[in-house]
Amino acid sequence: MGDLYDTDVLEWSEQQAGLLRRHAAGEKLNERPDWDNIIEEIESVGREQLHSVEGLLLQAMLHELKAQAWPLSQEVEKWRAEAKLFRSQASLRFAPSMRQKLDLDRLYAKALRAMPDTMHGRRPGPVPQSCPWALPRLLEDADEP
Repeated sequence: MGDLYDTDVLEWSEQQAGLLRRHAAGEKLNERPDWDNIIEEIESVGREQLHSVEGLLLQAMLHELKAQAWPLSQEVEKWRAEAKLFRSQASLRFAPSMRQKLDLDRLYAKALRAMPDTMHGRRPGPVPQSCPWALPRLLEDADEP
């Protein structure tokens, strides 16, 4: 069973779903579900959701930072709109249990490191060196017009 998991995870998942449905219906099975990989996959679902929210918040921070660092750029409105979109997407995927796991300071530090050295030949203006946003602020206005 582990071989199929390594070679064709789609086929493996379909087989495992069928086995689990039959097991849940009370059917006696000759084949044992691949519990180790099923458990790993269930755990990975949560991790992937958390990574998705982190990535979206990082992108939102980076776009907001660019708007702050180059306030006269013609791109400011676009950066702010993209930041709003990323925040909205993050709020859709956010689950309350993520609150304790999200490290905004770490994400902000990554956003600072991702900032370009120059934009249109200009160096960036000053931006805060520590995260100026709390999580509720990053998620609260994401859906406002």
